[in-house]
Amino acid sequence: MRLIDLRGRSLSPAELLTAVPRAADALQAAQDAARDIVDAVREEGADALRDQAERFDGVVGHDIRVPSAHIAEAVDGLSDDVRASLEEAIRRVRTASAAQVPPAQVTELAGGARVAQRWQPVSRAGLYIPGGKAVYPSSVVMNVVPAQVAGVEHIAIASPPQRDAGGRVHPTILAVAGLLGIEEVYAMGGAGAIGALAFGVPSLGLDPVDTVTGPGNNFVAAAKRIVSGRVGIDAEAGATEILVAADDSADARLIAYDLVSQAEHDEQAGAVLVTDSADLAERVQAAVADIAPRTRHAERVQTALDGPQSAVVLVQDQAAVEAFSNAYGPEHLELHLRDARDAVSRYTNAGAIFVGETTPVSLGDYMAGSNHVLPTGGQARYASGLGAYTFLRAQQVIEYDRGALSDVAARIVALANEEQLPAHGEAVTARFSDA
Repeated sequence: MRLIDLRGRSLSPAELLTAVPRAADALQAAQDAARDIVDAVREEGADALRDQAERFDGVVGHDIRVPSAHIAEAVDGLSDDVRASLEEAIRRVRTASAAQVPPAQVTELAGGARVAQRWQPVSRAGLYIPGGKAVYPSSVVMNVVPAQVAGVEHIAIASPPQRDAGGRVHPTILAVAGLLGIEEVYAMGGAGAIGALAFGVPSLGLDPVDTVTGPGNNFVAAAKRIVSGRVGIDAEAGATEILVAADDSADARLIAYDLVSQAEHDEQAGAVLVTDSADLAERVQAAVADIAPRTRHAERVQTALDGPQSAVVLVQDQAAVEAFSNAYGPEHLELHLRDARDAVSRYTNAGAIFVGETTPVSLGDYMAGSNHVLPTGGQARYASGLGAYTFLRAQQVIEYDRGALSDVAARIVALANEEQLPAHGEAVTARFSDA
């Protein structure tokens, strides 16, 4: 991993944003390619999806809409330990997601003047589950459970067809869908799947959705940006990233394991350590060099660690550690600090924060109860991770009786006239005249 030494430099917020390690070229290339793929699906429907499955997944002649028998078969094929683990993860995520649904509120502004705030779920959600270099049944849990908690009535899942499974969606992904009662599943992947969910594919019986969510690579994130506006999206959860903020009390070996674990996802994954301890920085680099070659996906890991998106960053002091982290806005932030619990309030920009050395990101991936679909690429500075609230829309319901409207009629007229919109005022006064 390369070293970025920022000690002795006083960086403005704008300069910090340019100093953080990112793979900007890869994101732009993904944006251009994703637009062509989405456009093809919008114009050609299932034919484009089949062409993309052959090109990207090596699959031909598969069932794009998954037969219900395949889902039932997958559920039956689950091992007892995996099923028990999935059911516990479902329970934990369902419990934590329930806390994300705001209660309805009614505000009485005056006698007969009421404004109610209610939260309405979208009618139909499309959930993307990646399945390229790894298989993510946990992402089925993270997407479906919050949507169900929010009250979404119709849920469709898309996941890439697997060549090794005869063009079917990976059986464990299908099994989790079955456990959660999802019957509408499509074997389609990448940017094309996002386009299909957003625009619909009539020949498959796939109706357009209202909201698209789910993690994926940079092409999936780019496709979500392209369809945003036609449908709602969660944050553009692209290639994964971790930032570890540490001081000299941290365990270099544990940090190295956590950096490698995120680099395992994809060659474009970002793994970053920021610290004010030169000694820790050196020890983490040595530990990563020892651990990375021995892991199962060593080649993929090394590519990610050697990429421009990964680095060990050395700064002047802990205030600079905090400033760098908040500028980076990581998807996953781990705090390996002697005062980690007290420091949380100072780390404002992160998709999810993991406090202390016994709270690794891997816990959040599977069993913490939190959601692992999180904003990447710095979007945590302004976007939230996936939750029940992602599938909800705030609606205001206004009800004034005649007396309450009369009380404010003159004020409405005054403001309408000031804005040179007299018909607005006349729409109110008409309710109090016979003419």
